[in-house]
Amino acid sequence: MKRNCTMKKIYILHAFLLGTILNLSAQESNKKAEELKEVTIIKSKKAIEQRADRTIFDFANQPSLNSGSVLEGLKKLPGLIASDIAGMMYQGKQLDVFMDGRPLNISSNELNGFLEGMPANAIEKIEIITQPGAEFPATSGGAILNIITNKNAKNFLSATYTNSVNVTNYDNLRWRVNNSVLLNAKNKYFGWQLNMGQNYRESAIWASLRKDENSGQTIITNTETDRTGRNNYIKSALTFDLKKDRLLLNYDLNHNNNGNATLSNGPGFSTQDQSDSKGWRQDAVATYQKRFADKTKKLDFRFNFNRNQNNFLFNTAGSISPVLENSSDQNLYNLKFDYSQPIAFSEEGKLSFGSLYEVLSFQTQSRDVINLDYERKTTAAYFEFQTKFNSLSFILGGRAEDYNITGKTNTTDLAPFKQFRFFPNASAQYNFNKSIFFNLNYNKKITLPSTSALNPNNTTYQNQNVSTIGNPNLQPTIYDNYEVKLSAYDYAFIGYSLSSAKNQVIQRLKLNSNIVVNTNENASEVKVHNFNIGLPIPYMLFTKGLAETMKMNVNPDEMNFLFVYAGYQLHQIPTIETKGFWVYNLMSQLVLPSKIKFVANFSYITAKGNYYYFIANKPFNNTLDLSFSKKFLKDQLSVSINVDDVFNTNQSEFLAYNTPLLSNNKMDTRRFGFSINYKIPTKNKLAKETPILLNNDKKEETGIIGN
Repeated sequence: MKRNCTMKKIYILHAFLLGTILNLSAQESNKKAEELKEVTIIKSKKAIEQRADRTIFDFANQPSLNSGSVLEGLKKLPGLIASDIAGMMYQGKQLDVFMDGRPLNISSNELNGFLEGMPANAIEKIEIITQPGAEFPATSGGAILNIITNKNAKNFLSATYTNSVNVTNYDNLRWRVNNSVLLNAKNKYFGWQLNMGQNYRESAIWASLRKDENSGQTIITNTETDRTGRNNYIKSALTFDLKKDRLLLNYDLNHNNNGNATLSNGPGFSTQDQSDSKGWRQDAVATYQKRFADKTKKLDFRFNFNRNQNNFLFNTAGSISPVLENSSDQNLYNLKFDYSQPIAFSEEGKLSFGSLYEVLSFQTQSRDVINLDYERKTTAAYFEFQTKFNSLSFILGGRAEDYNITGKTNTTDLAPFKQFRFFPNASAQYNFNKSIFFNLNYNKKITLPSTSALNPNNTTYQNQNVSTIGNPNLQPTIYDNYEVKLSAYDYAFIGYSLSSAKNQVIQRLKLNSNIVVNTNENASEVKVHNFNIGLPIPYMLFTKGLAETMKMNVNPDEMNFLFVYAGYQLHQIPTIETKGFWVYNLMSQLVLPSKIKFVANFSYITAKGNYYYFIANKPFNNTLDLSFSKKFLKDQLSVSINVDDVFNTNQSEFLAYNTPLLSNNKMDTRRFGFSINYKIPTKNKLAKETPILLNNDKKEETGIIGN
């Protein structure tokens, strides 16, 4: 009752704020109508943009994506699979997750928790870099998902307030509320930005592990978990103009405080458990950008310090002392420089090179006993040539990295990994015209085991029959990535990729009697084949015909269309007979009267296919999401209403290979809510945006982020 009263107060407060904003904005709009008449939009952002090496998804202006958490928005992207079973993949490639051009250095459950705790309306755009070049760390593996939170600095003080409220109703009401404020300004000498917000999230998950035997199914464990997540964040930036040069300073702080209450039962036991997880993530960056008379020549120096601290406490009803008391502390230091200049003898040619030195230390404790002390040192250098001859363009590069990885547990030393490796990359692209191109890509990459996978402590949940542990002896994975792709008009594409991995890190469920252990191990070799196609179908095609449709010069983000995505994946593992699976995504956009935008998104992944060491027993990621959105007050106010997982069909059930184990998970994925985004009107009608504040990089002009 107390919680319901609190949430009613929150709704009343939101209604009051919205009413106040509408009233003030109406007065402001009337007062400054003449000024606003002179404001013109120079360029509208695209919902999806295809480039030679990446796909860019606009989050800031897509209410269908930014109404919930970042993780919920990512799951709606066509071709992206995010699951607790095998991590995050895009078109068959394992993703390394970056934020603002820098690796997050977290994965697995920690990554999902981090992305669940961040509201999607704090994101500007998502870049999925399917062919990372030599300037990216070789440790990026198959592909990179780069979360861009950067906003444009402006030559005046500006502020934006965003809010969303969602509720789920699977068995009872659970609330999700986030608020954020973005302030920024820029003058002749320096600019600053402050983005701060909070996210409160209630959710539930129902899970079971069963033995599927000839005589029937035997329950190993059933769990019902109520989860409460609280996340607060601050992102700050300063930039100083030093004649032609610039100095950029960034500091980000994230704090999470999550609690789980779990009812669990199985053969011979029934428990009530409580876990609490607290974490601090700090990230500080200093970047000096040297500029020359020739604007195509650039030299950047960057120093990055990152600290990630986590504490996990687990209690069972009736126990005097905690069952688990685990913690971890990760520190990373990164120093790098990048240089690029044009090549005089080549059309649009460019030479780039740089180097990096990085140290990562990771320490875990269980009841004040240090049970893992891990250190990784990486020294790297790269070069890359880009050139173009008429309609043909080429990229050739290479990256050399030297690794020195050592560590020890409380009982033994880890096997050291001390190697020097060279990672080549090559790309060729033929442009039929400005909108249609064909390209071939190859790169060799490596993935070092994430510290969350190495962590020997259980930091999720356990009972008498289930335990989750890390594996400190995991070895790095070497990838050979191949891709061929034809793209047209940003939205349409067809492609095939092959990712061949040695020592792939894969999650395993192992069964000993009725005891299940969830861990990770290296598979000797894994090949992932992926065929995918994306095609937009304008609805006017059925009313005006193909000839008339081709004559129309319409912005696809403002027209009625259906986007169809289909992908086929086959995971090949030696000595195992595997089957492929299909990934489908349909996204329909309708612009209704009064410029109300209606978006429906349907996703579906077929059953019986092998997802690494798991076999989908039922279709998963099966969901229909709907959203309605409209802009008011000369586009200063955006309001959207959303319904996710309309039919409550999103659940997963996997059979663990070489065991009779069936794992079933159902979350309260059906949610209803609304979100608002309000941009305070400016008095300066001549103000211009300058996209230089939060770590924009030397390759921003060509769409290449930093690393």
